[in-house]
Amino acid sequence: MASTTTDARIPLAGGARAEGTAVIARRRRPLRRRASNWTWNTVAVLVAIVMAFPIYWMILTAIKPAGNNLTATPQFWPRGLTWSSFSEVLHDPEFLPDMRNSALITLGTVVCAMVIGFLGALAIARFRFHGRKVFIFTVLIVQMVPLIALTIPLSSMLGNAGLHDTIIGTIIAYLAFSMPYGVWTLRTFIANVPRELDEAALVDGCTRWQTAYLIILPLTMPGLVATGVYGWIQAWNEFLLANVLLTGGGHQTLQIWLLSFQSSPTHGADWGGLMAGGTLTALPLVVLFMAFQSRISSGLTAGAVKG
Repeated sequence: MASTTTDARIPLAGGARAEGTAVIARRRRPLRRRASNWTWNTVAVLVAIVMAFPIYWMILTAIKPAGNNLTATPQFWPRGLTWSSFSEVLHDPEFLPDMRNSALITLGTVVCAMVIGFLGALAIARFRFHGRKVFIFTVLIVQMVPLIALTIPLSSMLGNAGLHDTIIGTIIAYLAFSMPYGVWTLRTFIANVPRELDEAALVDGCTRWQTAYLIILPLTMPGLVATGVYGWIQAWNEFLLANVLLTGGGHQTLQIWLLSFQSSPTHGADWGGLMAGGTLTALPLVVLFMAFQSRISSGLTAGAVKG
């Protein structure tokens, strides 16, 4: 009887030991998870600081007095603030007209790219036609071509058409890099819309056009916003094509203005004015991104389901 009792206690003791080990493991998991979170949060903060420092230095240089920008020892905290650099930029006779030109060119590029891109993406995602795969492959190849390789051909074509140094010609040139991206991106969003909705709308008496702008267009609106914001950033920051196409002084963009301001003999090495101009140039993009931040997030996640 004694041996039987001892044998019966052995599995009980082993089970208690295993249960204790499991409890200890469960207690260690939150600690490991917490340590991992702290580590990754620290890395994220360091990366954010490194990426935000150029922006901080640009704003700091713009608001510091002119003499403090040329000191041998960098000043990471301003000693006295001044808005004279911003006043100098805003009173420049070419700044506001160039900002208007940038807004017109960017708005025209985004609107044309979204309209043509939506129709092209709709055709690729909803219809089966001869040469469809070749067209998709061509759109992808165009995105891989460096923009500098298209500069001279586009300039020659626009010159022959009488559109060199014009806002309309620049918009057409910008479509060379914004429209393929719009077609490729919007194709994914349209493909995520169930075809059953199209069929139900057609059964209810809608035409193909009504199905496109009453059913598909509202459901792909987050994708249109995300693609449009990215296209706006591309067109607003573009410098190479604008520098080649807009050779006159009447239609230049803000990016060309920054170059001319830096090399102007009137201003010289005016780093405060240059950084103030850079801050004012980047400000519309910051406001645009903050205004559509939620739609951009939902649009990016909506297009990540299938291609």
